[in-house]
Amino acid sequence: MKIISMADIRTLDLNLLKTFDALMDERSVTRAAARLALTQPAVSGMLVRLREAFGDPLFVRSSRGVVPTARAEALAPTVRQVLLEVAAMLQPLSFDPARAALTMTVAATDYALRVIVLPWLAVLRAQAPGLRVAVQPVDDLHVAAQLERGEVDLALTTPEAAPPSVHARPLFDERYVCVARAGHPAMAAGALTLDAFCALDQALVSYGGSPFEGVTDRALAALGRQRRVVASVGSFLMLPELLRRTDLIALAPARLIEGERDLVSCAPPLAVPGFTKLAVWHERRHRDAGQRWARERLFELC
Repeated sequence: MKIISMADIRTLDLNLLKTFDALMDERSVTRAAARLALTQPAVSGMLVRLREAFGDPLFVRSSRGVVPTARAEALAPTVRQVLLEVAAMLQPLSFDPARAALTMTVAATDYALRVIVLPWLAVLRAQAPGLRVAVQPVDDLHVAAQLERGEVDLALTTPEAAPPSVHARPLFDERYVCVARAGHPAMAAGALTLDAFCALDQALVSYGGSPFEGVTDRALAALGRQRRVVASVGSFLMLPELLRRTDLIALAPARLIEGERDLVSCAPPLAVPGFTKLAVWHERRHRDAGQRWARERLFELC
């Protein structure tokens, strides 16, 4: 798509395209100004110049800010691609981790924080001391917009939650194991029958939905069985300590309890589907040399 005529290219300010992109994302002159670290009058002035350049209102006022016109909607993908290509052009051809200063924002569940991010940070710290990583909880409902707007550089998620039209790479497949404290009488034989499993008081991790039902309960229901879940927690990081302090057992991801002291595990007495962990990132970060280097360290680790 042709954005403006060649006669106007000579006078086009790249900052106008950045303003256009911010307005498309924010749908508000005030929020776009904050994002661009500009004043609201400055952004309003740029919007006037954008309208003159494209011969269209582009954004019209609404009760909640501004709404893009059909012309703006049509231009948006091309403007975004132009900005991405300019950013890629300005990136250095090589990346020196020992000297580089880079900041990344990563979205992850507490499980991924423990299993993936912690060992990854150790690698990054050893090889790139100038790199900073901010980790925040992953929000499946908003992660697509966060990646597109550059608020999140990398998200660790599952195929079911991964947004479409992003770059994605599988990290590993996870399986569930039955876990209890060392010395738990039910684990003495190193295995559990289905009857014994269903008779034991159990704990699970629930991020939402039914607090006392998860993938294990659905697998049991298919067999016409059920278990006794007496504790439901909202964090995988709490689960190992809960099991150490009680006689509860739990089905937990195998990688989560690797190296955990005073815990023992065995295969569950029924088939419970595991899950796949993915790393996902947006096209706007795909060609960044520093981020590409950091992602490669992650892939090597996993």
